[in-house]
This record gives sequence, C-alpha cells and structure tokens, in this order.
Amino acid sequence: MKRGRKPTIDAADITRAAIAVADAEGLAAVSMARVAQEMGNATMALYRHVKSKDELLTLMGDAAFDEPPPLPDGEWRDKLEVWAKELLKGVRKRPWFLQIPMSGPPTGPRSLAWFDSALGALEGTPLEAGEKVGVVMGLMTFVHGEAWLSVALTKGFEDDPARFSRQYGQRLREIVDPRRMPALAKIVAAGVFDMDDLFDADDVAAEFDFGLHLFLEGVAAHIGGRS
Repeated sequence: MKRGRKPTIDAADITRAAIAVADAEGLAAVSMARVAQEMGNATMALYRHVKSKDELLTLMGDAAFDEPPPLPDGEWRDKLEVWAKELLKGVRKRPWFLQIPMSGPPTGPRSLAWFDSALGALEGTPLEAGEKVGVVMGLMTFVHGEAWLSVALTKGFEDDPARFSRQYGQRLREIVDPRRMPALAKIVAAGVFDMDDLFDADDVAAEFDFGLHLFLEGVAAHIGGRS
C-alpha cells in the first residue's frame, strides 16, 4: 500500500506547533528542528514557510493571545481596566511570551487587534491621536512589567521559599545603612518586611490593582486638564 502525500502545511500550522512546544517545555525548547519533530515533518519543509527562528518567535508572540475581549459599555476607564486585566491574564497563561525579544512596534494581526481595542476605549475623550497611543503603550508596558515581576517572583518562591520569609527583613537590617538609604531604612524599621510569607498570590493581585489604579488616575488627571 502506497503512502499518501503528507498534507501541506503553512506558517499558521508551524506557529501552532511551536506554541504547543513552548506551552509544554518552555520557549528554550523551541527550535525549527523541534517544531518539525512535533509536526512529523522534515526541518527543511518548515523553512519554505517560515524563514528563520526569529520569524517564528515573532509569529508566536502574535498568536500567543486570544482575540481581545469585548469591552463593557460606559466610561473609558472601565474599558481600559478590563482590557488591562485580560491582557495580564493572557500573559500569565503563556509566560514564555515575556521571553520573546521585541524588535519593533506591533505588526501582527492579533497584536494590532489588541492595540485597536485599547485605542477604541479612549474614543470620546479629548486626547489627541498621539496621546491616545502614548496612553495605550504606557498601559501595555505596565501590564507586561507586572506580569514579568509576578512570573519571576512566583518561580523564585517555588525554588526557595526561605528567601521570602522574615529572613529577608533581618537581612535588610544588616545591609541597609540609614545614612545612605534613609527612606528604605525607615520602611525596614517600620517592620514592613517582618513577615513569615512575603509572597502571596492575593497580594500580587492587589498590587496590580493598586498600580493600575494609579496609572488610570494619572490618565484621568491628564484628561481633566485637557478638557
């Protein structure tokens, strides 16, 4: 019995296979050879559709997220709050996304859809076009930074919980010189770090909400000044 021809593949198929590898084994495991193995194809067959690993990573970064969610009716602030929290959820779902090098502004269809969604939330405000872009890019930077921090701290806690105990506060008392770092010394002396568990998932969520509140407060003040 003759074997049938292998079904044709395209860049979308290759991207999905690469994402499956990253989800299971991490971004470091992704290579053209490993993805070809995942698909049951020869490595050179992939290069007919994706020119390099860098191009593959770019495609993966765009396809890592679902389509942006529908935003609620109402004020721009409520819309951006939902947008930011959904973006954070997407990054946490695939933390390897944070390891993909960023070589330029977004050009992929999924990334541009998220960009458009956030810009649309600012419709009806007195902000100029460039200001809207600045707000969205600033919010995106905040979300990505918070996601990176939470992922890194989660891994650090899993690897060595003792580093997040009250030992940290004790260590700071030994190394923080009040003459050189007076503000930090006051915080240490106040006992802020004297806790048995400095890492808590609920605290991470609360800190994100507080940071998002401050960011949106700043945008609201700027809009108030413009109007």
